[in-house]
Parts: sequence; structure tokens; C-alpha cells
Amino acid sequence: MGLTLTSSAFSQNGTIPSQYTCDGKDISPALSWSDVPDGTESLVLIIDDPDAPDPAAPKITWVHWVLYNIPPSVSGLPEAASSKDLPGGTRQGLNDWKRTGYGGPCPPIGRHRYFHKLYALDVMLGNLGTPTKAALEAAMAGHVLGKAELIGTYQRDH
Repeated sequence: MGLTLTSSAFSQNGTIPSQYTCDGKDISPALSWSDVPDGTESLVLIIDDPDAPDPAAPKITWVHWVLYNIPPSVSGLPEAASSKDLPGGTRQGLNDWKRTGYGGPCPPIGRHRYFHKLYALDVMLGNLGTPTKAALEAAMAGHVLGKAELIGTYQRDH
């Protein structure tokens, strides 16, 4: 089966409810995972949007949330997870608003796709400070045992 990632808030390729976006409460959706591979020492969660700024002419991948060193014994994150709700040892990286924490969808135009990517690693990454997605991906290289992906979409009512 392999590592799986789901949310009670939306289904694969489904619409992300507005409460999880800049048009609502801008809180993180609940996420659950299962079938973590044997030998996993830590998990990484990256949420990003490859359709920024315009899905018809994407120029950048916008990073919404970066978490690392999530204990493999944990099977998910609660809705509206703030730094105090994160499992012990979990560290946060920088999103593209240059801050830690979750930043919800807020697309300027069109329907964007939001990739929720969970990685199982064979190492604990230690303290990387507050890495960018690129720095975290570099640190993960060669250590990924499994990956799960959940895609949600969102379009604003202008």
C-alpha cells in the first residue's frame, strides 16, 4: 500500500473549504497519514502551490507550510495546528511569506492546486533552524523511504 495522506476537510483533487484559506480563518486542515514505512525516523510535510501566480502561466511554486522532524509515531495533525499543537520535536521551516506556520491558499487568479506532500525519512534531520523548502529538500536527499501526496484545489470568488 505505502504511505498514505488524507484530510477530513477535502478529498484527493477536491476543493479546499474556504475556512482553510485567506478568505476564511486561514487555519490548517486536519491531516492524517498511515502505513509509515519500516525504518522511518522522521516525517516531513511540505505544502506548496505550483500554479502561482496564474495557473495559465505559472512562474513559481509558492510554499505554504514546511514541517520537519515530525515523529513517525504520530498519525496526523489536528485542524488549526499552531506551533503549540505540533508533536514534540517537530520543527518548522519558512514559507514564502517569510514566516513559520501555515499560510492558506490565497490565489490571485484562477483555480490553483495545493500539493500536501508527506515524506518518510530514514534519519532525524536535527536542528536545521528555519529552513526554506529548498534547504529542507537538500537535507532530505538520499533519505526518503516513502512519499504520499494529497492535492486540493481552490479558486477565490472575486
